Amino acid sequence: MSRAAGCPFDPPPELSRRFREALVSRVKLWDGSEPWVVTRYSDVRALLADPRVSVDPGQPGFPHTNAVSRARDSRMRTLMQMDAPEHLAQRRLFAPEFTVRKIAGLRPRIERIVDDLLSDMLGGPNPADLVATFALPVPSLVICELLGVPYADRSFFQGVAQTLVMDQADPALAVAASEELNAYLESLVVAKAAEPRDDLLSRLAVGQYASGAMSLREIAVAGQLLLVAGHDTTASMIALGLAALMANPEQWELVRRSGDPALVDGAVEELLRYLSITHTEARRVARADIEIGGQLIRAGEGIIAVKSTANRDPSVFLEPDVLDVGRKSRHHVAFGFGAHQCLGQSLARLELQVVFDALRRVPGLRMAVPQADLEFDENAVFYRVRELPVTW
Repeated sequence: MSRAAGCPFDPPPELSRRFREALVSRVKLWDGSEPWVVTRYSDVRALLADPRVSVDPGQPGFPHTNAVSRARDSRMRTLMQMDAPEHLAQRRLFAPEFTVRKIAGLRPRIERIVDDLLSDMLGGPNPADLVATFALPVPSLVICELLGVPYADRSFFQGVAQTLVMDQADPALAVAASEELNAYLESLVVAKAAEPRDDLLSRLAVGQYASGAMSLREIAVAGQLLLVAGHDTTASMIALGLAALMANPEQWELVRRSGDPALVDGAVEELLRYLSITHTEARRVARADIEIGGQLIRAGEGIIAVKSTANRDPSVFLEPDVLDVGRKSRHHVAFGFGAHQCLGQSLARLELQVVFDALRRVPGLRMAVPQADLEFDENAVFYRVRELPVTW
């Protein structure tokens, strides 16, 4: 659904209309199926926490985003697409790598990455495209170091990620790209099993592959999810978040002049709430009859939980369409809710906190073009601005 008819930072007008007019309603998808759309905050949270719904895309009635996702999901299932108890068992393997305490220990290294990239940008041409020079490289470097993927190979996996996150890509191309990335990661795991280092793939190679607990493909599929999601989501949030702040100059000024880390941290939470960049929303299928928002949903019927409208629910957030960096908004659902809440949310939060604290200190940082000239990707899994020309 397009945002072209309204503010580029708001949910698509059709979803906002559905929020106003109906608690739960049907929508017709690309393949003719008619899943239910859930738009309100309390209903979205209730749905995402309900064990009677499934995330398994192989279940009949699952509301696939498009032909690409259906083709890709038929060949590989990630942590995000597993139900209990399989989901819990695999999540426990990765959870120790993403604890708040462990991620906090990465702050000095992330600060160095951000400072170095920002210095490079400021030492180069002015104006500069913040997406290419800063927003993309920051999460790429961070996730490469965490996983143990050579940063020198970034052009390869960024190209693959671009194919995988575009909604209208050819299904055969998406499947081929996914298999190519799997093969790359499998060879990397084999190498790390022979010569392990201090990174996540090495620990999986030694603790899971070498012991026979996980196959090469299972580790590669998990690595692909972390590599693509950990790179693309944060890159999108950095550029889109700065664009949103600069479109609200009084809010940008509050962040820019603040010496209080709590305000910067709060601004990050507010941007996550305000932007809700996951375009495909949260998709489920009912495994039993359930009632959401007064509507009976039968077993086998698909459901789409719309986090973007839930995060703009006026019964939860006062004046929800206003960007307010002073708002207490950490209870947003940008990272989901329930058992499948984003595993990497602590890492994403830390990266964004470090990034916006660094950007606010750049003297005179501002957009080099009018907001109306910015181009946004409507047909990607993660909503984003293609380029963000800035000057200082």
